[in-house]
Formats: sequence, C-alpha cells, structure tokens
Amino acid sequence: MVLEDGTVFEGYSFGAQKRSVGELVFTTGMCGYIETLTDESYYGQIVLQTFPMIGNYGIIPEDFEGECLLKGYVVREQCVNPSNFRCGETLDSFLKEKDVPGIYGVDTRAITKKIREHGVMNAVICGEIPADLTDVKNYRITGAVESVTVGEKKVYKAQNERLRVSLIDYGAKRNIIRELVKRGCTVTVFPASASAEEILSEGPDGVMLSNGPGDPAENSAQINELKRLAGRVPMFGICLGHQLLALAMGAETEKLKYGHRGANQPARETEGLRTYITSQNHGYAVVSDSVKQGRISFVNANDGTCEGIDYPRIKAFSVQFHPEASAGPHDTAFLFDRFIRLMEEK
Repeated sequence: MVLEDGTVFEGYSFGAQKRSVGELVFTTGMCGYIETLTDESYYGQIVLQTFPMIGNYGIIPEDFEGECLLKGYVVREQCVNPSNFRCGETLDSFLKEKDVPGIYGVDTRAITKKIREHGVMNAVICGEIPADLTDVKNYRITGAVESVTVGEKKVYKAQNERLRVSLIDYGAKRNIIRELVKRGCTVTVFPASASAEEILSEGPDGVMLSNGPGDPAENSAQINELKRLAGRVPMFGICLGHQLLALAMGAETEKLKYGHRGANQPARETEGLRTYITSQNHGYAVVSDSVKQGRISFVNANDGTCEGIDYPRIKAFSVQFHPEASAGPHDTAFLFDRFIRLMEEK
C-alpha cells in the first residue's frame, strides 16, 4: 500500500487481485468487522482495522448492514480458518466476491499513528510501487449518496402497526429499519432523490433521515427538500442525516482531521450528567458555532465536536452517532423510543 505522500507499506495480498485507489481511514472497533465491511458510509474508502486479527468468525450474511462498497481493506492479520457455527464463508472469499482488494501483514499501528498525525490521506493498494502518484493525490469521493441509495421505494411492514415512517435512504444501515419495525412502525424507504411531496404522500407520522457517505455539503438537492419538510412532520436524523438537517437549518459542516470511526466513542449530554459510549463512522461534523436554530444536545467527550442537535420548534432532533449499532453498544437505543413519543404526540 502506497500513501499519497509516497510512504510504502509492504504486505501480502488477499481478496480481489486488483489495483485500487481510495481515501484511507481507520476504525477502532474490536468486533463487528462484518458490519464495517457492509456499511455503505464507507463508500469510496480504504478501511484499516486497528484490531490485530480480523476474520476469526468468518462472514455471516444475516449480519450485513448493506452492500460492501469499500475501495480496499487493511488488516494486521487475517484469519484463514474462522470458527463460528453461523459462518458462511471466509473473509478472503467474501472480498473476492465483492471485488475488494485487501492487504495484510502490514504495521497497522504505524499507519494509524501516521493518519492521526497528518490527517486522512489517499492511498493505493497495488502489486508494485507506482512511478506516478498523480491519480492517488487527485482522488476525491464524489456522488456518494447517489451511488448508494435505493433505486425505488420499498415498504417494510410492521406486524402490529402503530405508526408509519418515511425513511430517506442516503446509505441506510438495515438495522435502522429493524429498530423501527420492532417498535411497531411500518417503514417506507425512499430514494435520496425523492421530493418533499413524494415523502409526505404516504401520510407518514414521522420522517427518518439515514446515515450515508461523502461530503454532506455536496447534497444541495437533498438539503433543499429537507428545508421544505422542516416543521411539517417530526424528524429524526442519524449521522449524514444529522448533518444534512443541520445544513438545512442554516448550520455549516467541516471535514475532521481523521474522523470518528469505532464502537467506543464517548458522547456527553450537554444538559445532564451522562456520557454514552457510542458507535460512530464519519469524517465530517457540524460546526458547533454555526448552529443557530437548534440546541446542541450531545458533544464528543474527546474533542468537543457536535454530536447531536434538538430542534423543538420543528419537532425534530438528530445525532452524529449510531443508536442502531448492532455491532456496537446499545447505550443510545432509547433515541428510537424518543422518536416514537414525538410521533405519537403529533
């Protein structure tokens, strides 16, 4: 693997045998690599796992969160003989199927320290050191949401329907749908290109704004539709949905030096005493000082960045972290219950 500054890390190839350029990021999760591999928020990125051994329980399709859209996968050690009664295949065979190249046997600790010091940078996984790194240096993730959203409307029925939710899919994790359905919500999933009128045509009790990849400010059409939805129906935003709602309400976003990715990120209440351990995956954040039309509800206990905003005037709220994280802590699952109460009050 060669970084855009020319630094070379030699290792062994597994997965797809191909050259691939992407934005190199690291995640600190000690488990949940299947959910990481199938998290569409990683679209266009080469993902490095800081935990030393990956693949020890194989690949379990029932645990997928979406499609595997990584540009590459970096691990210290890959397990070639997984042991789990639910295992369907090995990590190597899965990456081959999904056409994702991997590299193992590299010093993942040294790479992580380099990213933390210099910030996120581009990289290429390849068979030989390239003479020209122009394409690596110029690589940018663009059109991310359009590349991952559903192609058409889908409905997920609740057995005992209490409420109806319209979910705008910016790259949604499947567990968002599961969390809503098990609480009695019939969920209608809309493509990210859906208009406010289309979303409201189903007569929803609330609108869910999903997670997703890329630069939030790039999604001007989606931001405009959220402006038109604001105040008309209760809303709950997660990750990218949180950022897009903030932009629609006049705030700004910025790219973080190396982002927050992992299952042990502390989010502290701004009005209260609790700090929650959360699962996160994002490279951008809402600029706290730019929030004028809402109240910041959570901040990251490590760096103080905005982790949540409440909008009482329009009956909406959002969080940067993932309360639906099936591979991470369940500390903040209560936020789905809060969304239910907000819809019932309507």
